[in-house]
Amino acid sequence: MEGFNADDSHPQAIEIADQVMASMGGRAAWDNARYLSWTIFGEDHVWDKWTGRFRWQGDSTVVLMNIHTMEGRAFKDGDEITPANELLAGAYRDWINAGYWLLMPYKLKDSGVTLGYKGEETMANGHEAHVLTLRFDGVGLTPDNGYDVYVNKELNLVEQWSYYADADADEQPRFTTTWEGYESYGGIMLSDTRAVVNSESNVRKVSNLGVYSELPDSVFEDPNQISLASLTETGAY
Repeated sequence: MEGFNADDSHPQAIEIADQVMASMGGRAAWDNARYLSWTIFGEDHVWDKWTGRFRWQGDSTVVLMNIHTMEGRAFKDGDEITPANELLAGAYRDWINAGYWLLMPYKLKDSGVTLGYKGEETMANGHEAHVLTLRFDGVGLTPDNGYDVYVNKELNLVEQWSYYADADADEQPRFTTTWEGYESYGGIMLSDTRAVVNSESNVRKVSNLGVYSELPDSVFEDPNQISLASLTETGAY
């Protein structure tokens, strides 16, 4: 991809990243997946990948914006909030963070990413994995972050990751979670479970997962809370 740090990335890591994309459905399927919905950390997200339109819902607050232009509006219980700058910025941060928790395997070769190859390890589930390192060159809201990404050697799917708040300074990751529950949605693979390794009770589920060929404009215009579960009745693959 344009902007990917290919010159600084490990050749084997690049090859593995390409294999991950193929196993997840392929670049064409990812590019053709227009609308996505998901709920994580108690917040709802609907994203139009093609135009940048984005709907965020949390508690009684709704933010309707475009993540490309940063323009939008915010509402509480259907009433508009002005000024909305802080809520727009917060929704944008959440699009980045919550989106990464869902879509990281598709972003291994994003602009500004440098991929390293750390070797082979056994994951918490007992499967053998190639371990990639992700580092960022001045991109995103937290460029000092880093990740170790564990790719199942047989399936070429990401099944575990470790997070470093400061990739240069942290000797140990802040947390390690699994990536489980893969299913196909509209031709692309998405995982719905993040379980903290060695903490069986600490499990986060991604719900209301959907990939849609069509959604009504009202999804990105209605200031009132909507049910993401109902979206599957309108345009899901």
